[in-house]
Amino acid sequence: MHTSSLESWNDGAAKRAIVAFVTSAATEESPGYVPPRDRVAVFDNDGTLWVEKPAPVQTAFVLEKLAARMKADPSLADAWPYRAVAARDESFLHALEVQDADAVTSMVQAIGAAWEGTTLDAYEAEAARYLASWRHERFGLPATGLVYQPMLELFDYLRAHGWRVFVCSGGGRDFMRVICEDTWGLPRENVIGSAPEFVWRDGEPVRRAALHGPVAIGPGKPEYVLARTGRLPRFAAGNDDVDVELLASARFALLVVHDDDVREYAYTEGAERARATAGREGWTTVSVKNDWKTVLKERSDGEEPE
Repeated sequence: MHTSSLESWNDGAAKRAIVAFVTSAATEESPGYVPPRDRVAVFDNDGTLWVEKPAPVQTAFVLEKLAARMKADPSLADAWPYRAVAARDESFLHALEVQDADAVTSMVQAIGAAWEGTTLDAYEAEAARYLASWRHERFGLPATGLVYQPMLELFDYLRAHGWRVFVCSGGGRDFMRVICEDTWGLPRENVIGSAPEFVWRDGEPVRRAALHGPVAIGPGKPEYVLARTGRLPRFAAGNDDVDVELLASARFALLVVHDDDVREYAYTEGAERARATAGREGWTTVSVKNDWKTVLKERSDGEEPE
């Protein structure tokens, strides 16, 4: 069970900054007071709430779907990004891993076409089957076990002080909604991000290929938050370059720095601009190695990675 006490956080600068901000935001006479209606906290997902290496959890789900579609229609192998998927193009897969805007956009468009005409129930059942069988190649854990315990505690801490918590991700909104209630304790409507348009057909919602708004990376993130909540976040958390605009839109910005290659992964690629901006703007940075006593929800501090 996760609590509102931040017990998995070491007593360092990051924890103290979080507590100081949240306490000040809840105190009416404080200059940092945030009225309850404006207490909107938004978190990125991959790399911020759960492990994103060696590839985001959703990646294999998508690649398997595109491969099946090419098998049914071999002519697709000549189209982009199917051509890169068929060839296992390392540069393209790497671009996806670091969330390059062009690569992500092309993949999201292909995803839209792959599931076009699928009912919401059918899509969610497909995603649920995948999530039930998928295991992380290093830790041997299901996706739900890759969630960062300190972040679950932060969710509770914020909610205990009157904050509404949202997740906004460049990954599929509907994919995350399959597990959000049981994994994060968040209602489905608080999970936003890249998603298709839906059409009402024969009494149920059916996916279209067209995107419902921009891809939720870069400026797309605060755009989605504003559209969903009518407000920009006062508290935001992310971990890489595609989160910079979201973090810059908030009063309190929290940047997760991945520097623990024993309990998780250590990497900087794809987060260079975010780290530089954090230093320049005075954002609060979280060292996985130094600030978190426990990292993964389903592993204790004493367990070694597999």
